[in-house]
Amino acid sequence: MNTADYRSFADDWERRATIRTRPRRQLEDDDKLIFPVCRQPLVLSATFLEHCSQQRDFVLTQSFYKFLNDVVIFETEIVDKTARSIAKNRFSPPFPLACRYDAMTVVVDEDYHALVALDFLQQTAAMTGIQPLALPAEIELSRALQAARALAPTHLRDAVELIAVGIAENTVTHDVAAFSKDDSIKSSIRGLMADHLFDEGRHAQFWTNLVRIYWQAASPADRDSIAEILPVFLQHYLTNELQQRFDLQLIEHLDIGAPLRQALQDDVMALDFPITRHHPLLGNIMGFLRHSGVLQTASVARSLDDYLPESWRLA
Repeated sequence: MNTADYRSFADDWERRATIRTRPRRQLEDDDKLIFPVCRQPLVLSATFLEHCSQQRDFVLTQSFYKFLNDVVIFETEIVDKTARSIAKNRFSPPFPLACRYDAMTVVVDEDYHALVALDFLQQTAAMTGIQPLALPAEIELSRALQAARALAPTHLRDAVELIAVGIAENTVTHDVAAFSKDDSIKSSIRGLMADHLFDEGRHAQFWTNLVRIYWQAASPADRDSIAEILPVFLQHYLTNELQQRFDLQLIEHLDIGAPLRQALQDDVMALDFPITRHHPLLGNIMGFLRHSGVLQTASVARSLDDYLPESWRLA
């Protein structure tokens, strides 16, 4: 494993990590939104706008709770687990000490992000008086990672996990960036997202570097095995099934009659985000695979051919 060109970001972390530099953020009691309407299509449906607009804040608050809960699961159950395994030299293949040190800073950052998410969840409940509904115990990445690891031979399960986390960390960076720039939401929440983004940009580059290091050392046979698994991972990762399930649960708690409830449920079930090359997250994912060197492997390019932009596809 060639790590000669690896550059640690330890000094940058000491100077700039949000856990080192940011004060606690306090939720404002103002007229700004707590969650962007563009991220909850339910409140934009014609049925909701015509008949349920007075319940918009309840739906947006519950959607914010789900977002925060997703952050906690993502950071503590997935990214933390992988980074901690690398830091404690329990990962196969092992990484050198500089990588392991940086991995431990990722652990610290991600656990701090989860702590801040829980803080905002508590602040929101106290300010609004709206208690969270039962929140999901898993996210799309949880399912996708489980499915991908199940297909991998034992010696490649850590590598599949590494690439999956790299994909997810690069995806969430772009998502958080858009969230942090939304002027419709409260300033403290935009600040929360900006803080998160400040760390995630560093993390995205870290995972890209580690995947590149691993991929350069991987055997052709191992690369081909992982290539067969990647489409399965993406099918599970990019599904909107869990979001639909949450929205249907949310509709059950609205103070409305049965016919209107059914109409809203039909609206939610009609929302479809087909997993094609036009899916909004695939550009970021393919960009990560390209920058880490994975997509330049012919077997990977073939396995992901249906998802690639036309200009990237094999002849």
